[in-house]
Amino acid sequence: MKHSRSHIVATLGPASNTAAVLREMVQAQLGVIRLNFSWGTLADHAAQIAIVREVEREVGHRLPIIVDLPGPRIQEAHGHTYDHAESVLTEEDKTFIAFAVEHHVDYIAMSFVGSATDIEHCRSVLKEHSGTQKIIAKIERKIAVEHMKEIIIAADAVMVARGDLGEEIPLEQIPFVQYRIVRMAKELGKPVIVATQMMLSMTDHDTPTRAEVTDVAYAILQGADAVMLSEETAKGKYPVEAVRMMEKILIEAEAHMGATRTINRL
Repeated sequence: MKHSRSHIVATLGPASNTAAVLREMVQAQLGVIRLNFSWGTLADHAAQIAIVREVEREVGHRLPIIVDLPGPRIQEAHGHTYDHAESVLTEEDKTFIAFAVEHHVDYIAMSFVGSATDIEHCRSVLKEHSGTQKIIAKIERKIAVEHMKEIIIAADAVMVARGDLGEEIPLEQIPFVQYRIVRMAKELGKPVIVATQMMLSMTDHDTPTRAEVTDVAYAILQGADAVMLSEETAKGKYPVEAVRMMEKILIEAEAHMGATRTINRL
């Protein structure tokens, strides 16, 4: 059976926090696990990691884990914002980094990055704990778009975090900012993930919309190395089906790109 070369990243949550569901997602070609530290306790996340390790043993290969730091996130009634006056790397984030090192995860995703200095701050905290985890810079602020080259150079990988980015720049500009970020990451040889609302309708439905299928395909055609599922697998009704559908789209998109497609491995 043919499999995609691009990565599928999926977020664990109440809908997928069992070995049985995760095993099915991996069989559907889930490649990388995201743990969203904006929600849950450290005990919850330790339990998630234990499930990942259990499934790893069953399938016989490594399942890389991303710890996504909340940063200075402020939860509101109908969404969230962030504290502009707070350091991008909060004291809570530092605790989470220590936890991530202790549990031998693979990546730290840093939220609300504004400059290369933020990345270096995160790297210094990692070193304090003897951590060697790679850092994924989430580009989700207008200032990050303005400084994207220095951020991409400083980071090990980059994520186009379209949710918060859509709060800082006009929505109609998002596709073109995404294109610029992906192209620059490719030019600099850094893996790039496109994230947020890729197949959001599959939170409640067993098939995506035509627009969502096109969105996923075009992220790959632009050069993205990975695409990410969030609510779809964390709390949706169809986490396995979402991964399976995304894999079908990736295979089709890659077929239209030809054999010259270069994938930067996470």
